[in-house]
Amino acid sequence: MKQAVFLAPALALAAPAMADVTRDLASPTAPIANSVLIPPGATTLYLAGSTPAPINGKTGAEAVFGDTKAQTISTLTRMKAALEKQGFALGDVVMMRVFLAGDPAKGGGMDTVGMNEAYRQFFASPDQPKQPARLTVQVVRLANPAWLVEIDAQAVKAP
Repeated sequence: MKQAVFLAPALALAAPAMADVTRDLASPTAPIANSVLIPPGATTLYLAGSTPAPINGKTGAEAVFGDTKAQTISTLTRMKAALEKQGFALGDVVMMRVFLAGDPAKGGGMDTVGMNEAYRQFFASPDQPKQPARLTVQVVRLANPAWLVEIDAQAVKAP
């Protein structure tokens, strides 16, 4: 029995240290990571493209989705719920792809200012300081012509 007492501390010392997700930032205040290193054995969750919910509660042609900022808030709120359903959180997101349709109110250009204002409410904020790597591109249009935003993501939990 004495062997077991001495063996347990030795096994604890031999166990490998648990690795964490490492994020390389351009600066401490950067809203996105330049790169994210995932440790071996991490669990990965892939989220399909999330889109905004109608702000007026209607469907079809009567649905109103708002401007890019409102749509980004709605999309990230839905993404947060999808993550939580699988036991993940926004801080576990390591990669995002943001697709922005041209906003007619902005001359057909993508509204990166509105998107980033909304994004900073969810990432690189005091409540959730972790930043994913991110790609933001303008597309001709999304599946619903009223949508200005669609975002997909990968989230990781370190072992």
